[in-house]
Amino acid sequence: MNRTIKNRAFKAPAVISAVAVGAAASAIAFTVPAGAADSPAPLRGADASTAIEGEYIVVMEKQGHSDVAKSEAKSVRSDARDAGGDVREVFNTAFNGFSASLDKDALEEVRSNPDVAYVQANHRYTTQGDQADPTWGLDRVDQAALPLDKNYHYEQTGAGVTAYIIDTGVATDHSEFSGRIGEGFDAVDGDTDPTDGNGHGTHVAGTVAGTTYGLAKEATIVPVRVLDDQGSGTTEGVVAGIEWVTENHTDGPAVANMSLGGGNDAALDAAVQASIADGVTYAVAAGNESSDACGSSPAAVPEAITVGATDDTDAAADFSNTGECLDIFAPGVDITSAWNDGATNTISGTSMATPHVAGAAALFLEANPSATPADVATGLTGAATPDLVTNPGTGSPNLLLTTLF
Repeated sequence: MNRTIKNRAFKAPAVISAVAVGAAASAIAFTVPAGAADSPAPLRGADASTAIEGEYIVVMEKQGHSDVAKSEAKSVRSDARDAGGDVREVFNTAFNGFSASLDKDALEEVRSNPDVAYVQANHRYTTQGDQADPTWGLDRVDQAALPLDKNYHYEQTGAGVTAYIIDTGVATDHSEFSGRIGEGFDAVDGDTDPTDGNGHGTHVAGTVAGTTYGLAKEATIVPVRVLDDQGSGTTEGVVAGIEWVTENHTDGPAVANMSLGGGNDAALDAAVQASIADGVTYAVAAGNESSDACGSSPAAVPEAITVGATDDTDAAADFSNTGECLDIFAPGVDITSAWNDGATNTISGTSMATPHVAGAAALFLEANPSATPADVATGLTGAATPDLVTNPGTGSPNLLLTTLF
C-alpha cells in the first residue's frame, strides 16, 4: 500500500550499465604436465557442487595446431564414441580438447589414453553483476551498513523463479519486463487480462524483477489483479487471486508479493496460509497505519514474511506498522520504479518495502530452488543485518534486509 506519490515529470528510465562476469576469462594460460603412460589421466572437479554429472571436458597433452596434435585429439574422440560417449564440442583455440557426455566405462577409456592430459568435470556457472547508480533501495540491500556505495552487486538474477504480483495488475508492455511476463489472472474482471489501470502493481513488479529497478532481474513475472483502478478490492477478489496462485503456480520455485492489506480478515489469512502450505513463499506488507501489524491482514499471517519500511538513514518510516508480527524491514521511502504509463514514479509505503523482500526471496530461491517458504523466511531473516534500524517499534525484530546470503 502506498502512502505518498511525488508528482514529477515522467522520463524514460536512465540507461544503467551492468557487467556480467562470465564463466571463463578471455584467455587461459596453463601448462600441461606430462603424465605416466600407465596411469589414468587426472579427473578434476568431479566432486564440486557445480559439477554436472556425466559431462566432462577432455584436455589433450599436445597443444597447438600441429597435424600430430589434431590426429591424437581425433583418435581420442573416436575412442570416446566407440565406448558409448557423446562428443559435444571440439575446442581448438582455448586449448586442444573436447567436451563429452561419458558414462563410467567411457570415462575410464578416455582417461586411460596416454594422449590425454586430464579430464575436467563440466561445471555449471552463473552470472554475477554490478549495477552502477542503482535506486537507493537496491543500493542499500546489497551491503550491511551505510554509507551507500552507489552500486548494486548481485550473484543471482532470479532466473527460474516465478514472482506472482497480487495487486492492481502489471503494465505488461513496460520495457522493464520485456519477455518475462507469464499469463496471469484478473479477479476484478474475471478474465486473463490483468492490465494495470492504477500503477501500483507495476511499481511493485518493477522492484521485484524490473531490469533496472528490480532485485531479481531475470525472474518471470505473473500479474494477478485483485485491486481495481482505484487500488481497492474485496476479500472475495483477493482470495480469488490467491486461490488462483495456489491452483496454478509453477512446480518450480515461486514467490508471491502482496503489497496490500486491511483489518484482520480470517478468510484472507487462511487463503494465504493455504498457498504457503502449497509451496509459495509470500512477502506481505505490514501496513501504513503507524500501528501494530498484528491488527492487519495479511500482515498477521505468521507463515508469511511481513515487511516494515525504512528510509535512507535506516530509520523506520513514520507510517510503517511495527510489532511482533513484523519479520523484517526493507527500504520503503521514496522508491523509484516502473509505472503503468511506461515511465517511472517515486512513491513510499510498506508496499514499496515488500517487493524488495520478494525480490530477495527470488534470489534466494534461485540459489536454493528446493527451499520451502519456511526455509526462505529463515534464510532472509538470518542474512539480515541486526540492530541498525532506529525507532523500530516495540516488539519489532530489528532486522534490515540484505542480500548477503
